[in-house]
Amino acid sequence: MFSKILIANRGEIAVRIIRACKEMGISTVAVYSQADRNALHVALADESYCIGAPEASDSYLNEERIISAAVLSGAQAIHPGYGFLSENAHFARLCRKNGLVFIGPDPDSMERLSDKAVLKELIAGTKLQVIPGTKALEDVSEAKARAEQLGYPVMLKACAGGGGRGIRLIRGEEDLETAWLQAGSEALAAFGDGSLYLEKYVFPARHVELQIMADEHGNAVCLGERDCSLQRRNQKLIEETPSPAVTPAMRADIIAPAVEAVKQIGYVGVGTLEFLLDREGNFWFMEMNVRLQVEHCVTEMLTGIDIVKWQIRIAAGIPLSFRQEEIRMSGSAIECRINALSCGTLNMLHIPGGPSVRFETALIDGTSVTPYYDSLVGKLIVHAATREEALRKLSAALCELVIDGIPTNIEEQLRIVEDERFISGNYDLTFMGNR
Repeated sequence: MFSKILIANRGEIAVRIIRACKEMGISTVAVYSQADRNALHVALADESYCIGAPEASDSYLNEERIISAAVLSGAQAIHPGYGFLSENAHFARLCRKNGLVFIGPDPDSMERLSDKAVLKELIAGTKLQVIPGTKALEDVSEAKARAEQLGYPVMLKACAGGGGRGIRLIRGEEDLETAWLQAGSEALAAFGDGSLYLEKYVFPARHVELQIMADEHGNAVCLGERDCSLQRRNQKLIEETPSPAVTPAMRADIIAPAVEAVKQIGYVGVGTLEFLLDREGNFWFMEMNVRLQVEHCVTEMLTGIDIVKWQIRIAAGIPLSFRQEEIRMSGSAIECRINALSCGTLNMLHIPGGPSVRFETALIDGTSVTPYYDSLVGKLIVHAATREEALRKLSAALCELVIDGIPTNIEEQLRIVEDERFISGNYDLTFMGNR
């Protein structure tokens, strides 16, 4: 097991990883930008290093400075969290070159699986159903020809995409050329790769993902599904597990081939298989995230398994200590993402309490939300014996949560949680007006 880990991230996920390390007896190293010098993750870590200016490109995306901090501190491994460098194969190789363990999949696997078009080809060779689509397209002329073959409407997506960027819904050929330019530019700016592919638009549908873990000894498990259908412009707002749309029989039918597919493609680490679930109950494979997900907390609440700790253990070569049949999924867990609506400085924070109420955040009095990073300031998660009880608990917790000085979406989240459509569980990707 590692004795010291550097966390190459910031905010609530850096705090989450530091806490897991402390519980495992592992020393921690924080890196921070000039804007984050007074951040909670810096205070909690055993040591910390400033790696640059506030802009992410000069700090949290600066590979050389992060590696230098790791080597200087004597860290043995780097945990990238999510976002930033978490799916960057070049950075993973740089870690290896400098004698550091990257806590995630190996670089070759990451490179192979991070291209969504290539990944869909690999998954097509398993027992999972793949949404009909294309490989990476050469130009807009090829896109028009392939869209005609698939039949409109289609989705135009970035091959190296994530976080809802580089995605456009195309209803007809007249929309394709403009969307091609927009999505390509967006993907190039966000991922350094502007390549695009097409897939058939599945509508109406729910966004359901499976949390998987696989070790280097050939063991793999699935920790159930999460429903992530509450989205605005492809950005998730609320996640819950189990999904109200997935029956025990459906769950059993999808978990077995999903675990087998993970083994077949040779994946090692924590990851997520993402699907669109249509009204007929068919799971259509969409993509795979080869990292920790923002919403991993609801799965931890449901199963009692600490995903972050197991991510670290797997990277250290430790085999999974349990098998699929030993996993217990009890009750219902729901998460609301609390986002800042604009910049501000925290004057007061009141976190709701009570059994099975969890608030993941890096906020402390005096924290300033700056324009440099993601707007997520916290995640409110609850767990209860039933979904009905979990909804009541979440509503009460949202009413109690106070973040003064920073405008947030708490009121909007409360309206969603108390909306009869959400309470019924009969919702899909169109809930927030997405089409």
